[in-house]
Amino acid sequence: MGGFFGITSKKECLVDVFFGVDYHSHLGTRRGGLAAYDEKIGLQRKIHNIENSPFRTKFEDDLNEMRGSAGIGCISDTDPQPMLIRSRSGAYAISTIGIINNASELIEEILSDGGHFDAMTAGRVNSTELVAALINRKSTFAEGIKYAQDKVKGTLSILMLKENGHLVAARDKLGRIPIIIGKGEDGYSVTFESFANTKLGFTNVRELGPAEIVEISPDDGIVQLAPPQKEMRVCAFLWSYYGFPTSTYEGINVEIMRYKNGEILAQYDKEKGRAQDLDYVGGVPDSGTPHAIGYANASKVPFARPYIKYTPTWARSFTPANQLQRSKIAKMKQIPVHDLIADKNLLFVDDSIVRGTQLKETVDFLYSHGAKSVHMRSACPPIMYGCKYLNFTRATSDLELITRRTILELEGEEGFNHLEEYSNAETERGRKMRDAICKKFNFASLEFQSLEGLIKSIGLEPCKLCTYCWNGKE
Repeated sequence: MGGFFGITSKKECLVDVFFGVDYHSHLGTRRGGLAAYDEKIGLQRKIHNIENSPFRTKFEDDLNEMRGSAGIGCISDTDPQPMLIRSRSGAYAISTIGIINNASELIEEILSDGGHFDAMTAGRVNSTELVAALINRKSTFAEGIKYAQDKVKGTLSILMLKENGHLVAARDKLGRIPIIIGKGEDGYSVTFESFANTKLGFTNVRELGPAEIVEISPDDGIVQLAPPQKEMRVCAFLWSYYGFPTSTYEGINVEIMRYKNGEILAQYDKEKGRAQDLDYVGGVPDSGTPHAIGYANASKVPFARPYIKYTPTWARSFTPANQLQRSKIAKMKQIPVHDLIADKNLLFVDDSIVRGTQLKETVDFLYSHGAKSVHMRSACPPIMYGCKYLNFTRATSDLELITRRTILELEGEEGFNHLEEYSNAETERGRKMRDAICKKFNFASLEFQSLEGLIKSIGLEPCKLCTYCWNGKE
């Protein structure tokens, strides 16, 4: 996925930029980067690989070398960034979030016009450099950003640091991901995660609207370069999965949404008389935990943590590139609390069920420690489509999804013509899919949040939410 953070200030601010970027570490595991502007030094940049070490440890020494009254940084799950670029509009550092689905087409277009790129491994082109090449085709940054966003098929949000210390921020055309501006005593901040602003002494003053572009400086404040458009498709997964619990997007807090989501799941189970003989409700750590708290509160079943993840050494199980190694680490991290598992009827809530690989291992682990039954609930509807708007999943094919694979086994490709029925727990096809997944994973029962329940827990109008991965509607 990825996230960025920046500050423009009247005073030295790089330490605050460093901490602001570090607060986005949950959004990516591949690269981290910082860029700074100092009146005497000019633009500076550092990029490090963070696949096996956290952002903080890789950049602590750089704080002794870099300085500036303005800076930006990013956590990237794709290519190294920020990039330093020189153009006819001046030099700048740039960081991007999103995905470019037509990169090959755009690269060929630029090359055919005499442009060039610095090649990466296997001749690949850095996606942020590609965006900069598109921006540089126009005479102003605002025109260039709008041009780039029009050309890109996918999603593109941008944060730039100009050679005069000003920031330029542009939210993607449909507002799928947030950009939030904070105001402090000496300047302004720009962030993906709202809590990063408040922890560093900035007051959140506004969120950019879809396609809105602003230039920000300590003296001139926030200057709008392009107005927002009305149409919005903010990603619903922000609240259910990858947003940090303390963040607020579009006025809605992530943690509160997750409690409501769990409550709705519990109410549905009660109405249907399912999974009522339970000893404990738990969350699949960590993002499933608040959904489970909501479920426990509504069902009056005690919340418990029958197993704990050991995270001091391996904070994220999917960091290693090798799947076998990732699976081994995930298994080693699960430490049981025997008295909360043995002879107990357990219900777990996970934020979502995508492939199901690690979930099966978790359930087998619980049964091996004496669980009487393990019920599973997903805080999201069945995922039927791989996301084509954001880069937050490793799925390369829809058939990697447990739902699609199960449907193929049940009905062949004909089943893909009935995905809406399979999503609905009240249909014959919907029950068959759930029963088949239960048999695969040895669940005592399985249910998914409904799309209506998810939207209700968020509280935004349905037309403002992107729900493509569940219903395929753009």
